[in-house]
Formats: sequence, structure tokens, C-alpha cells
Amino acid sequence: MRVLDLTRVLAGPLCTMMLGDLGADVIKVERPGGGDETRGWGPPFDERGESAYYLSVNRNKLSVAADLDDPADRGLLAQLAAEADVVVDNFRPGTLERRALAPAVLLERHPALVWCTITGFGPDNPRPGYDFVVQAERGWMAVTGEPDGAPMKVGVALADVIAGKDAAIAILAALLAVRGPWDRRSPAGSAAPPALERYLTISLADSAAAALVNVAQNALVTGREATRWGNGHPNLVPYQLFDAADRPIVVAVGSDPQWRACALALGLAALADDSRFRTNAGRLAHRDELVAALARRLRERPAAEWLDRLDRAGVPAGQVKTVLEALAEVRGSALTGVGPSVPGSVRLPPPTLDEHGARIRVAGWGAFADLRSGTAQAGSQTAV
Repeated sequence: MRVLDLTRVLAGPLCTMMLGDLGADVIKVERPGGGDETRGWGPPFDERGESAYYLSVNRNKLSVAADLDDPADRGLLAQLAAEADVVVDNFRPGTLERRALAPAVLLERHPALVWCTITGFGPDNPRPGYDFVVQAERGWMAVTGEPDGAPMKVGVALADVIAGKDAAIAILAALLAVRGPWDRRSPAGSAAPPALERYLTISLADSAAAALVNVAQNALVTGREATRWGNGHPNLVPYQLFDAADRPIVVAVGSDPQWRACALALGLAALADDSRFRTNAGRLAHRDELVAALARRLRERPAAEWLDRLDRAGVPAGQVKTVLEALAEVRGSALTGVGPSVPGSVRLPPPTLDEHGARIRVAGWGAFADLRSGTAQAGSQTAV
């Protein structure tokens, strides 16, 4: 698969990186001079001067710098799109149309092409799509933070991340539809879907609203506003943060049998037998009393001891780890980031700006074949 990446910042580059992890050839197109804005979003920067932010979502790509206002560069992009399977962009409405690169026109011209546009608030809304704003406007901040504290954003730009993953899912589904004749359920020689069905739009706002899942459903069912629960849970008890003697842990009881196992593992047989706490509904009704009793008990011993007991009892629980502690347990690289979360591979480090520009201008998508055969231009920092 060939993916032309006309995106920048986070949601779009994450989407195209995931497709690259899965094996696609991805060409990242950037503005001459500065490139993707995130190249300057630091410190920290690595020894090459690349920002950690940029490195996190741009592996498995080649880079070419192209100016949309230059006729020759527009011709290059039109040719790359003509030979691509997928184009992904996150320009504001009208940007490509004003430069004779309208997605609708290119989709009509190339019946096997899939195009995905990622926006902040929908295809007809020119507002810039910034994760922080979307978290505020789609209810996330209203339900994040301590009950008596200020609304709080999530520590990761999760609206961007979810939108990027939604885009990758939508693209894969569209590719399957385009290649319908391969499917034994489709008539041989059936035509590709019409252009409108191959033009996908994903918005951070829609992805964030859908990601409210059970919080949204609680509000829809009751008609009442969702509130902040801090490290607690609106529907489950106990399901929250507690302080052990040395460090915080979380206990996540998801069923009544788990609750009984939890109470017994903590040496609280009286609570296990208390009829008020036997069901989750009862534990919700007596949340304050139950949580207070657990908090007193858990402060008595170190986290490791409690976690060992809870693990042996089959109760979900874990310690609150730092980012470096968490990264010690996964594949990670200062150059290529955290390893793929989907079955995939890391083949190329994130490119420097226009690193492969000269070769792409000569060979187009053939630049990948040249890299694989070891005949890339001299001075290239990328190897397969």
C-alpha cells in the first residue's frame, strides 16, 4: 500500500505511522523551511535537532518538502496522489481546492484511491483542531479532576490519538471496499465504490464525543450531568486510587465475587460478610464508608505486599508507575518511539526534513524500491 501523508502535528501523523507500521509505504509531505510544526515543539531535542514530539509519530516514512503554491510541486503531489492507494490530509477546508488539488476531483480521476481528511470540528468548520480545545468542548474536562477541583485535561493528547486511530480504521475499511473483487462475496469485476464513499472525514470532536462511551450513556439514560470523580468511578466501588504505606496503588473491583475476594485478601472478613456491600449497588450507596475502611487498611502495609495478595486473589490492582517505570516494560527507542501497538514493525526512523526529497522527485514511489535495494541517494540517513 502507498500512503501519501499530507498531515502534520499529531492525529494525522499517528494515523499514517500506524499504516506504515502495518507495512505501507508512506511519503510525508512537508512545508519547505520549517516542515511539520512539531519539529520545533521542544525541548527536548535529539542530537540531530529533532524534537521528541515529532519523533513519536513519524517513523516508517520518507520525507519530501513541497510548496503548495509552487506549480511544479503541485504537479509532484498530483502525480504522487495518482499512484497512491491512500491520501491523508488535515488542511483547513478549501486549502487544497484553491490549489487545484481538490480531493473530490482526484477521487473521480483515480477510482481506486481512498482519501481521508482529518479535521477539528468537521469538514465544513474552519476552526483549527487542537486537542485541548476539543477536550474542553466535548465534555472530557468536565469529568476529569477532583470533585472539588478545577476541570482538568487528560495528561496525553488523547483526542488526537483516538482520532488518528479512528482514521486508520476507516481507511482500512475503505481499502477493503475498494478491493471488493478480491472478496469471494463480491461479483467478479465489480466497480470500485463511488468517489463519495472513498472520501472519508474524521473529526477530533466526533471521535472525542464517541469516546465518552459509558459516561455519555449515563447522562443519556438519566438526563443528569456527569460529574468529576477524581480517581473514583461513577458506577463501581471500590475502583479508585489508594495510598499504601509507601506508594499509591489502584484497586479495580469489577464484580461482586471480585469484591469478596478483595475484602478477604485485605484481611477484612467483616466487610466481605456485610450485607450492605454484597452487591455493587450497595457499595455505591455506601461508598464513603467502604472507601474509608479500605483506605485505613491499605495505609498499614507496603504496596508490594498488597499487590501480591490481591494478585493471588484474582483482584485487578496495580501500582502507580512513573513514565520511565512504564517504559522499562515495553519496547521503546529514543529515535523511533514506543513500538507498534498493532502487529507491525519499525523499518525506518523518522526522517529529517526533505531527507528523501531529491530521490522522490526523480523516482516517485520508486524511492522505496531504491531504499530496499540499497541504491538510495548518497547522504541519506535512512536505511531499511
